[in-house]
Amino acid sequence: MSGRFITLEGGEGAGKSSNLQWLAARLREAGVAVTVTREPGGTDLAERIRQVLLAPSDEPMADLTEMLLIFAARAQHLATLIRPALDRGDWVLCDRFMDATWAYQGAGRGLDPDDLAALEKVVLKGLVPDRTLLFDVPVSQGLSRAGKRSEPDRIERETLDFFERIRDCYRRRAEAEPQRFRLVDAGRDPAAVRAQLEAHIKEMLTWR
Repeated sequence: MSGRFITLEGGEGAGKSSNLQWLAARLREAGVAVTVTREPGGTDLAERIRQVLLAPSDEPMADLTEMLLIFAARAQHLATLIRPALDRGDWVLCDRFMDATWAYQGAGRGLDPDDLAALEKVVLKGLVPDRTLLFDVPVSQGLSRAGKRSEPDRIERETLDFFERIRDCYRRRAEAEPQRFRLVDAGRDPAAVRAQLEAHIKEMLTWR
């Protein structure tokens, strides 16, 4: 069986992380070898970069610094975890990947798309997820959920407009690549969300 790369995307409080292990368990029940990971992070070094990215600080982080740190973590993640797992035939489930960078740093921060595209080419070297599950939820609903979890991190403290731009970018990317994206109505109750995910799992298992 060939390795497959499946990413989960969405804004704050969309439910990606809470469904990630459940998705992995369902795939393992079907006999699939699964590696679960996240971005930024996934390896010891990349997780340390994540801490720097998300920790509130008295020194404001420049937008360019943020973008470069994310790509540095991604380069390490790809080299030491994602590509080796795919090479051995695992299905990699990743909580956020390159689409998040286009949404958060591109649309949210307003960084130059040419710079993003250049770094994407250098770091990803053509790797594209086989499937992207986009957990879509109204921004106010997602932020309300996220606010109940813990103290907000540096990015969660951004403005409502920032997160609206992110959601709009995600939806536009999904419309542009319908062969890769599957939309999950994440504003519904947990049982309804998982019913949607079951349908997507069945579709993905036809790859084998």
